[in-house]
Amino acid sequence: MAGQIIKKGEKKWLVRIFMGRDRNGKRQYFNKLIRGNKKDASDYLSRTLTEISQGTFVAPSSTTLDEYLNEWLKNSAKQKLSERTYTHQVYCLDRYVRPKLGAKKLTAIQPLDLQELYTGMRERGLSPRTIQIVHNILNRAFNQAVRWRVMVSNPAQFADKPKQERREMQVLAPDQAAKFLQAAKQDRYFLYFSLAIDTGARPSELLGLQWKDIDFEQCRISIQRTLEYPDYSNEFRFIEPKTPRSRRSITISPLNMNYLREHRRQQAEARLKAGSDWQAYDLVFCTREGKPLQARNILRRHLRPILKQSELPTLNLYSLRHTCATLLLSAGVNPKIVSERLGHASIVLTLDTYSHVLPNMQKMAAEELEKILFGEVGTLLAHQKEKAAS
Repeated sequence: MAGQIIKKGEKKWLVRIFMGRDRNGKRQYFNKLIRGNKKDASDYLSRTLTEISQGTFVAPSSTTLDEYLNEWLKNSAKQKLSERTYTHQVYCLDRYVRPKLGAKKLTAIQPLDLQELYTGMRERGLSPRTIQIVHNILNRAFNQAVRWRVMVSNPAQFADKPKQERREMQVLAPDQAAKFLQAAKQDRYFLYFSLAIDTGARPSELLGLQWKDIDFEQCRISIQRTLEYPDYSNEFRFIEPKTPRSRRSITISPLNMNYLREHRRQQAEARLKAGSDWQAYDLVFCTREGKPLQARNILRRHLRPILKQSELPTLNLYSLRHTCATLLLSAGVNPKIVSERLGHASIVLTLDTYSHVLPNMQKMAAEELEKILFGEVGTLLAHQKEKAAS
């Protein structure tokens, strides 16, 4: 790697470094004008040659953050992410990052710029989780920029990421769940609510359920797709489940299977009544014309009114999934089975998400072990108390 220092005027020096040839064989140079004495230019040349030899040199560029994010999304993120995750990341960048930092040069982005971005989001009332998501996206994008040699370092690594606040999980207790289902029996989405608690399926998974996914003989449903509304619009699409383990088969209660049979009969009548207006998506849960449903409408028009009328806590649709997991774990069901039912990527995620249930499980485990060893609950504890008193 060769370098030159060329005098360009009073205390002006051009540092010129040969960078090789392009695809057409044309010689390429890196040029930098240094203001000062010749030693300043010489020191700069020496440092730059060292960085080039070590593979840490990044040539200055006028590329903006907007332009770089476009390249990163196209050539990196889109190849690695699911369609749903990719769409959400594009949405977050467009809404929170680009308006504030998009016009800034990529190489000029500093940790303080990101800190100010996060602070502004917090002051606007955005949740720590949303800010954390934005931070994680930028961190991955800047890491790739370093690997592509268009940035020297990742500014996100030096910014204080927001502390993740673990919100208290809202679930229904056993008696509340029974009360809720009893109150929901007259609602047209009763079966949706009942299956949500029975299966622990995600709201989008139940909305994407088709009749071909139902095994009436074995009392099982198969999760094969989710119903999504990308870009937060009214346009829908069916996509693959969240993770490979999300594609699963779930055994349901015989009672819910009977409800499904009756629901299919009623839907067949509605299909005949709708005639040519019926939209044949084969959906288990759909509008009166067979069209896909929107979870937000079920939440606002059905779930929340039922909860309010029953004087139960305010929940969202995901809370029914959490209720399923909590009820099963509290009943002593093996966490591995619960994890498979929920379609979690690993049992570690299940245990971490529902750690609040573990103390009760430990107590149950101790009582069961005591039954095995001593025949009845309380014997071991009584023995320990006697020993302590003597």
